[in-house]
Amino acid sequence: MDPFVRIPVREQDPKVRATNFEEVCLGYNKEEAMEEASRCLNCPKPLCVQGCPVAIDIPGFIQQVKAGDVEKAYQIISESSALPAVCGRVCPQESQCEGKCVRGFKGDAVSIGKLERFVADTAREMGIKPAGPKEKNGKKVAVIGSGPSGLTCAGDLAKMGYDVTIFEALHEAGGVLVYGIPEFRLPKEKVVKQEVENVKSLGVKIEKDVVIGKSTTIDGLLEEEGFDAVFIGSGAGLPRFMNIPGEQSLGVFSANEFLTRSNLMKAFDENSTTPIMKPKKCVVVGGGNVAMDAARTALRLGSEVHVVYRRSEAELPARAEEVHHAKEEGIIFDLLCNPVEILADEKGWVKGCKCIRMELGEPDESGRRSPVEVPGSEFEIECDAVIMSLGTSPNPLISSTTSGLDVNRRKCIVADEASGLTSKEGVYAGGDAVTGAATVILAMGAGKAAAKGIDEYLSAK
Repeated sequence: MDPFVRIPVREQDPKVRATNFEEVCLGYNKEEAMEEASRCLNCPKPLCVQGCPVAIDIPGFIQQVKAGDVEKAYQIISESSALPAVCGRVCPQESQCEGKCVRGFKGDAVSIGKLERFVADTAREMGIKPAGPKEKNGKKVAVIGSGPSGLTCAGDLAKMGYDVTIFEALHEAGGVLVYGIPEFRLPKEKVVKQEVENVKSLGVKIEKDVVIGKSTTIDGLLEEEGFDAVFIGSGAGLPRFMNIPGEQSLGVFSANEFLTRSNLMKAFDENSTTPIMKPKKCVVVGGGNVAMDAARTALRLGSEVHVVYRRSEAELPARAEEVHHAKEEGIIFDLLCNPVEILADEKGWVKGCKCIRMELGEPDESGRRSPVEVPGSEFEIECDAVIMSLGTSPNPLISSTTSGLDVNRRKCIVADEASGLTSKEGVYAGGDAVTGAATVILAMGAGKAAAKGIDEYLSAK
């Protein structure tokens, strides 16, 4: 074995997986995992841990994998993470833990994410659960939303002895994990549902179909229902559009709607009663992970798919692995292009997308070079559907029905980064509701920080 080269991970063949919704990556078996784990140098000052938003003891769990002790490895991970099977699949490890791995300086970084996935999947198959909570301390905390930040905050608080109830607006728990990320990246029954069950095994209660701001309010939870603190992890599910001519045409969707129909409502399944458009030729506008998810879903529904993005490939915000998989599956990338009009037929249905070519100018506030239109370079892409994947913002329902809760100009809740504390006493927030759309692991890190903040607040009362 070459210690500078990672053990490859088995995947479905691109031509086969482009026609189904089965998971693309097949993961390591035990022999492969132990061999990959042996590449870890077990650094005395592990930079990989510094790169992990939830500070998992990465060398610690990898050494247990190397020794073949999956249960110990799982318990080490579970001390820091409530969702290891999820994180092992969807975290951007290449820019976080693996990005700081010493092995990566002169070769391939250790495949930390795939090892985490192996441990979590094997633990599930063996029936291993995370270590149980301390004795109850008699204090109640409400968590709004059952996405990554809410599940993490709830799990950590339960381990500390709090009586935790999660309030979820949808009929399924999991937040973006169930409505946003496709089955071929994150299986719902095998992975998400089991991770939720693990959090419930800590004593966390989940009440579904409860819309905070309608069914009840945060003020009501604190003043009438006896909760001592509240964590808002409601995410950012309000889609953005371009406001260009023709955007109201039939066949224009937000990525949120398209993915929710497919992922949460199983519209891709022939037995599902949820309708979904199966375009012949589709344009997906945007270059993030959600755009890749929408594009790869449309492809599996039988569409020729064009991803239109206004910057170059170097600036694509999606994970390199997702872009690589999309290209392997046959998705076409029209880069340095931007839509200027949606074209429709006489009945109002999309018939094309008029775009203009772009070139990169000076860097903008984010440090990326700003795209500038090239005059006279307009062209059309014939299509019967356009999916907008331009990011999302928080739904203002919670902030508008809560007294004394500050929001910024983007309608995101203002909260302290270190503790999650908002402008309202006893109310904490984190994840996309605070930052706008970001990654699963960053939301988990925020939930973890808020759990610590809530514990410090309630312990001092």
